Amino acid sequence: MSWEWAGADINGIANLLNIADDRESDSDEDMKPDCSVAALGPGDVGPVKHTSQPSSRKEVEKKNTKDIWDADEVPEGAEYETLYDPRPEPEYDIVFKQAVSSEDMFLQMGNRTPLTSSCEDMVVKIHLPNTTMADVELDVKPKFLDCRTPKYKLGLHLPHPVDDKNGKAQWNAKTESLHVTLRMTREFDAFNF
Repeated sequence: MSWEWAGADINGIANLLNIADDRESDSDEDMKPDCSVAALGPGDVGPVKHTSQPSSRKEVEKKNTKDIWDADEVPEGAEYETLYDPRPEPEYDIVFKQAVSSEDMFLQMGNRTPLTSSCEDMVVKIHLPNTTMADVELDVKPKFLDCRTPKYKLGLHLPHPVDDKNGKAQWNAKTESLHVTLRMTREFDAFNF
C-alpha cells in the first residue's frame, strides 16, 4: 500500500463527510450534519406512539399542571412508603408447613413430597427482642407482610401469594418472637394436593 493511495482515501472520506478545510469556523450552521438521520432523538426509538387530543376539559387541566405523577399512578401500600426508615430489620425465618396424615407418613398413599409445592401453609417467624405484644403492628397483603414495632420494621415480600383475610399470629413471650401462619394460594395447588 502506498502512502499516496492512503492519503487519497482520507481525502475521499473527508469529502463524503463534508468536513471543511477551514476548521476555525465555529458557527452552528457548519456543525449541523446534512443527513436526516441526525434529526432523530431518543423518543424516536421503538414503535410509533399515537398521540390523541385531550377529549375533556379535565384532561386539558391535567396536562397544564406541573405535577410529575397523577394520583392514579402513585402506588398504595406499606411496601412503598418509608423506604428509608432508620429502624433495623429484625431477624426472621420462613418455614413451610404441610398437613401430613398417617396415610401420607407410613403408607405413602398420597402424592405428598418434601418439597414446598406440597405445603399448604407458610409460617413467618419474626424475632423481636425487647418488644411486647402490644407494640406489634401487623399488616398482611397477598404478596407482602408488614410488621412494625417502635424498635423494628420488617417489610417482607412473600415468596408465594397468601390468603390475607385468613391467617393466624401467635406471640411467644419466652422467645420474644411472633409466628405468623398464612395459607398459601398458588395457581397450581389443585395439581399438587
